[in-house]
Amino acid sequence: MATRSNIMFSVDRKDIVFVKPFKPTPSQFLSLSTIDNDRNLEIICHTVFVYQANADFDAEPKDPASIIQEALSKLLVYYYPLAGKMKRETDGKLRIACNADDSVPFLVATADCKLSSLNHLDGIDVQTGKEFALDFVSESDDGYYHPLVMQVTKFVCGGFTIALSLSHSVCDGFGAAQFFQALTELASGKNEPSVKPVWERQLLVVKPIEKIPRSIINLDLSATSPYLPTSDIVHDCFYVTEESIKTLKMNLIKESKDESVTSLEVLSAYIWRARFRALKLNPDKHTMLGMAVGIRRTVKPPLPEGYYGNAFTSANTAMTGKELDQGPLSKAVKQIKESKKLASENDYIWNLMSINEKLRELNTKFEAAAGATMVITDWRRLGLLEDVDFGWKGSVNMIPLPWNMFGEEMDALKHGNKVAGD
Repeated sequence: MATRSNIMFSVDRKDIVFVKPFKPTPSQFLSLSTIDNDRNLEIICHTVFVYQANADFDAEPKDPASIIQEALSKLLVYYYPLAGKMKRETDGKLRIACNADDSVPFLVATADCKLSSLNHLDGIDVQTGKEFALDFVSESDDGYYHPLVMQVTKFVCGGFTIALSLSHSVCDGFGAAQFFQALTELASGKNEPSVKPVWERQLLVVKPIEKIPRSIINLDLSATSPYLPTSDIVHDCFYVTEESIKTLKMNLIKESKDESVTSLEVLSAYIWRARFRALKLNPDKHTMLGMAVGIRRTVKPPLPEGYYGNAFTSANTAMTGKELDQGPLSKAVKQIKESKKLASENDYIWNLMSINEKLRELNTKFEAAAGATMVITDWRRLGLLEDVDFGWKGSVNMIPLPWNMFGEEMDALKHGNKVAGD
C-alpha cells in the first residue's frame, strides 16, 4: 500500500497464534467496576510503539517477536484476566470468563521497508497505521471477545513496532502503562513485574442514583453544528511547540493575573474555542468540555498500588457558544480549573459513579447533541513512552490509532439509547 507521502510498502502477516499463560491460572468469572461498566468505555484502544534497531548487539540479532511473545506468556500468569474473554451480560454488566483455554491473539508481521522511510510512523494516517495493529474479531458465537490482542511488526532495518489493542473497559491509561511496563521488565530478563497487578474491581462499585438529574437529559440545551453528525471524520496530528505554549500561557496570565495556569488548561481552552468556531456551533446553546481526571490518589478509601482498572472521573464545564467565542478566554480557563478541583473531591467522584451506574441500569449512554461536547485526555504522565525498554532502548514514537473509537466497535456495542450530558 501507499502512505499519504506515496511511499509504497507491504506487510506480510503470519498466522495468528494464541499465547497462553506460562502456568495454570484460576478458572472464574470476574466482575468489573462501575467505571469499567460505562458503555462509553466499551471500545478497543489501539496503540503502536515504535522501536529502532539496537546497534549495541554484537552477536546475532535477537528476534523481538519471540522475546515479546515469551514475556507475554509469563506476564499473563499475573494478568490472567487479560487472557480471558469478556461480554456484556443480559443484566447490562460486563464480565470476564477465565478458564484453562485462555489466550491472547498474537500476530507477527514483516514490513518490506525501513522505519525511517515511514518517518517512524510520525504523523501517519490511520489507514496506514492499521497495517501494524491486529483488528481481531472473535469467532465465538456466544458474544464473548478478547480484551487484549497484540501485533509485532518487524522492518528490514531491524526496527519493529508493537501494537497493543486493549479494551478500555478493563484498563485505563495508567493500567495499560502498568501492563506494558511489566511486559518490558519480563522481556528484559526479570523474573516478575516490579508492580504486582491488583484486580479488586469491587472497590469502585456503587449503587445507582434514584433518578437522573434533569440537566443531564435535556438535549435542548446543547449546541448543534450544521456539519454534524457525519461519518467524514479525519484523524490528524498537530504539533504545538514549547514556545507556542509559553506564549499562550503568558497571554492568559497577563489577562487573568493567575500565574498557576497549566499547559493543559491553556491548550484545552484554546482548542475548545477553536473547535466551536470550526464547527460553527449554535452560539445561543451550550457547548461542554470534559476532561479525564485520575482518582487513584484522591478517592477514599484509596486504591491499592497495582490497581489497573479504570480509575478516573470527568471534570465537566459548560458555556454558551457566545460566552466561549466572544468572552475572555481567561473565563474558560478559570472554569476548567474549577471543574478539575471539583472532580478531585470524594463526594463528586462517588456521585458521578452513581449517575453512571443508573445509566447502565437504564441501558443508556451518556451523550450530548452531536458536536456539543469536547473531551480531552492527557497522556504525558502515563509512563507509556519514556519507560518502555525491551532491550532496544526506549521507543522512538508512540501513536494512538483511533479507528472505530467513537462508533460501533463490535456487535456487542450495538445497544442502548442515548441521553444528553452536561
